[in-house]
Amino acid sequence: MRIDKYIWAIRVAKTRSIANSLCRDGKVEIGGKKVKSARAIKPGETIVVRKGAVFYSYKVIDLPKSRVGAALVQDYAVDVTPKEQLDKLEMIRLANIDRPKGLGRPTKRDRRNWAKTLGDD
Repeated sequence: MRIDKYIWAIRVAKTRSIANSLCRDGKVEIGGKKVKSARAIKPGETIVVRKGAVFYSYKVIDLPKSRVGAALVQDYAVDVTPKEQLDKLEMIRLANIDRPKGLGRPTKRDRRNWAKTLGDD
């Protein structure tokens, strides 16, 4: 099975074209090497997908025939993302709290208040 189709089938990417562009842009790696979207995958391989600043890792268990439901994803892939990456994702989420959309650039006062609440003196 092609890597882009697999990424789409296990719901890492919402559409096939997004999965294809992840591969084309060099955001998908197997064994530390960036792969093209036509690369065939086998059970047992570990796939690393970069989404934003976070690197998600998945171990291939089996190859689905087509896109599977969210409840069945665990039959085909295991999320083996390191804890450091999940912590980085949480920090990004915390940095974006209390900022309603459309307010524009944060002021110096806003940044000071965030530093106080996050404990960055």
